[in-house]
Amino acid sequence: MAKKPDIPWRIIKSALKLGEKNSWRELTLMDIAKQAKVSVAVLVEHYPSKTAIWDAFARRIDAQVAKSVKSNASKEPKRDQLFEFIMTRFDALEPHKPALKAILADSFPGDPVTSLTGACSVLRAMAMTLEFAGISSTGLKGCLKTKGLAALYLRCLRVWLDDDSADLSKTMAILDRSLTRAEKLAQFLDQPSLRQRFSETARST
Repeated sequence: MAKKPDIPWRIIKSALKLGEKNSWRELTLMDIAKQAKVSVAVLVEHYPSKTAIWDAFARRIDAQVAKSVKSNASKEPKRDQLFEFIMTRFDALEPHKPALKAILADSFPGDPVTSLTGACSVLRAMAMTLEFAGISSTGLKGCLKTKGLAALYLRCLRVWLDDDSADLSKTMAILDRSLTRAEKLAQFLDQPSLRQRFSETARST
């Protein structure tokens, strides 16, 4: 039996291919449909906009990272797990680096809609990453941790985009340093004296 074509993935790959060589902002759904060899009606049935295509691509990467999660990972230090999951994400993104570099340079921050979609995708991915490492992403603390990890990831992403080393050594180095700083900051903020001070300040306001 012939394998059923993955039309959604074909559309995503076509959009990325066009975005690598052309302006993402000027790219139309008609352009993407032609590249994917599907009708506009079929394309819109799956993705009604470029932002929907971008988000679907991000979710595909999320799924790849999720497949790397091991059932016994909870025994490893949280920091090591975060390092592993973020590097797995970069490995998954690696085949698409030229396209991502071109699209990000062309669209962010010039395209606020795509920027918003990208921000939401990053926050969703980092919340997922925390959860995979056994760290809650819910509540006020979880929200702050998610935003902090997102900022850390974006800092590393900038390095990764220009990292042409075979083993992504530059990316691993900045990620390692960033996680070390984040870990020290988290330990500092979690001191009982600071928690009490923050609680007293909140009650007095």
